[in-house]
Amino acid sequence: MEDVLEVYHRPADPRRPLVCLDEASVQLLNEVRDPLPLRPGAPLCVDSEYKREGVESYFMLMAPLLGWRHVAVTGTRTKADYAHVLKILAEQFPAAEKIVVVQDNLNTHHPASLYEVFAPQEARRLIERFEWHYTPKHGSWLNMAEIELGILKRQCLEDRIGSREILTKKIFAWQAQRNTAARPYDWQFTTDDARVKLKRLYPAI
Repeated sequence: MEDVLEVYHRPADPRRPLVCLDEASVQLLNEVRDPLPLRPGAPLCVDSEYKREGVESYFMLMAPLLGWRHVAVTGTRTKADYAHVLKILAEQFPAAEKIVVVQDNLNTHHPASLYEVFAPQEARRLIERFEWHYTPKHGSWLNMAEIELGILKRQCLEDRIGSREILTKKIFAWQAQRNTAARPYDWQFTTDDARVKLKRLYPAI
């Protein structure tokens, strides 16, 4: 926890951009009957019955100090998906000495995943681009990408979405709007705060 908090309070450095990574899934649901036509002053009337169309997964990459994010709709959340998302991230910051990555401790979120997708030389090259930091178990609230996923869900994914194509269009439109605004995050919680407010989590000496 303290490792991640210290990373969040480093000054912005274009040579070492900070990027948070997280992933989520959404259930695709299609309408069985068309909604009733809209009427002035009346809410949209949608039938409670729906048809399941499967599940889609997506990865969130977000640079909190830059106000930038990229959402990759991958369909699954395998080691291969993770490896390809990291390659997208490496290409986004080609001039960076290191890309500082904050992520959770999923078993797929490991440098070894890149060796299962890319040739050893390419896997090693990509691994050397990153500086890795992991949130602790039950500490996913420390990952700012999880906050951004919550915003995405509230602003973009509350309605029924019936296909991957529609999902991708909605996410890309939301992403473009958020990136245009380019509002950086101002993380306030510090290591000193943690030692007071989360004292119960520290070993008793």
